[in-house]
Amino acid sequence: MKPGTRLKSAACDTEVMVIRSADGQIECGGSPMGETKPAEPAPLAADFSAGTLMGKRYVDSDGKYELLCVKPGKGSLGVDGAALVVKDAKPLPASD
Repeated sequence: MKPGTRLKSAACDTEVMVIRSADGQIECGGSPMGETKPAEPAPLAADFSAGTLMGKRYVDSDGKYELLCVKPGKGSLGVDGAALVVKDAKPLPASD
């Protein structure tokens, strides 16, 4: 998966753009994401139903994955069953 690839959730309306990726399965709502939306929606897993927020970046604990949410939905993001979290903003330096 290369940077700039847009992925769509099979379980909800969530769409993300890949910023950084490694070898692993990116998931939303407990189902794998793909470049096309399937005709039949997959069931939303209870563990991955916290939702996504548009414009937020999601990262894993190792820093191998970074996804930008371009369309929000009911499912939450994960990689190989491990949940991704919202990336914290870096504080700006003081301008004294």
